[in-house]
Order: sequence, then structure tokens, then C-alpha cells
Amino acid sequence: MKIRQIFHILAVLLLITGFVLPVMAAENATQDAATAAYNRGELLLQSKEYARAIASFDQALASNTTMIRGSDALLYTYRDKGYALIQLNDYPEAIKTIDQGLAIYENDEMLWYNKGFALFKQGNYQDALNAYDKVLKINNASIQAMNNEGDTFFQMGRYQAAIDAYKWANAIEPNDSYSIAGLEKAQSAAAAGAAANQTQDIILVIILIVVAGGIIYYLKFRNPAEVKKGEEKKAEKKPKEKKK
Repeated sequence: MKIRQIFHILAVLLLITGFVLPVMAAENATQDAATAAYNRGELLLQSKEYARAIASFDQALASNTTMIRGSDALLYTYRDKGYALIQLNDYPEAIKTIDQGLAIYENDEMLWYNKGFALFKQGNYQDALNAYDKVLKINNASIQAMNNEGDTFFQMGRYQAAIDAYKWANAIEPNDSYSIAGLEKAQSAAAAGAAANQTQDIILVIILIVVAGGIIYYLKFRNPAEVKKGEEKKAEKKPKEKKK
């Protein structure tokens, strides 16, 4: 190989070292910013520093997410940011974040579960039930979703549906203390409701009997209609005696 060719090769290597590699490094640094922010957010979440964790997760989402998208990190970013927002009682933002995650991971059990919880806390019970139904379609053995459905039905006053949900959870995990307590609570409420309805029915029957009795009494013992004055006078007249 000629010396001149060697110099050309060295020049190319220097070009790669001096220009191409720094550019690649810069790109990697940009991509890795999302991973760094995500990791920082996870540490803050473990420390229950929820506001700071949310800020870190926002930094991760605002960065190039190519690397974290290739793993579960992007999914956990949406999950954990939503969870942190729930811990801060910011349910509208939590639902917004979770919906962003569901747009990518539409069959993620935890995202649907946390959405159901946030909706429940807002008092949006029917939508919460819909979210828990999605969880159970993904995992029909989710005791937590069954128990939460029981809680939701209970708040709606649908005690029999709550009983069924708690029984379902208890059938899968007989020793689950939460479903046992929920079942007892729902059964007591259902019994109290049935007793109240029975009392109302009895009161209604008594009222109807009293009203019917009053009507019968009035019809049977009311005063005869007054005789018209003209007829009364006519009735009081005696026949005149004939003169002898």
C-alpha cells in the first residue's frame, strides 16, 4: 500500500473521529435524556415526591422517546405519572395522562384500572364501571377490579350488583379480606333497604285502608239530604175535615 493511500485512510478516520462520532454522541445524549428523566422520576415516585416525579416524567415525554419506547419505560412513564397525579388528587389531569397512554397501549390493564379509580373519585360512577369492565376483559381474575366494581355499585345504591361483584372476587380469592368486608357491607345495606321498602309498603297499605274506610263511612252514615222546603210544607199539611 502506498504511503499516500495510508494518509487518505488516516484522514478519513480523523474525520470520523472528529465529526461523525461527536454527532452520534450528541444524538445518543438527546435520546438518553428521556431515559435519565424517566429513571429520576421513578426514584422520586418511590420517595413519594409526587410533584417532582411528575415534572421528571414530563421531561421524559418532552424528550426523544425512541429509546424508552423500545422498552416498557414509556408505558411506565404514563402509568406512573397518572398514579402520581392521583396521589395528588388531581383526577382530571390523571385521566388526561392515562388517556394519552391508552392511545398507545390500549390494552394495558393498569392504565384502565387507574382510570377507573380516578373516575370513581370524581363521582363518575358509570364511566368508572366501564373502565373496570375493560380491566376484566383483559384479566378476568383481577380481584382489585372486581372489588372496585363492588364499591362503585355500592355508591350507586345498586346493592345486589355490589354483592355479586364481591362474591365474584371472593370466589377467586376466598381469603381476600376486602371482598369479605365489602360483601358484608353490601348485604347489610340490601337488607336495610328491603326492610325500609317493606315498612313503606305497610304504611301505604294502612293509608289506603284508612282512606277506604273513611269513604265507606261517609257513604253509609252520612245525613239524609234535606227535603226541599216546598215539599216539606206540603208534607206537613193535614187534610181538612168536612163540615157536618
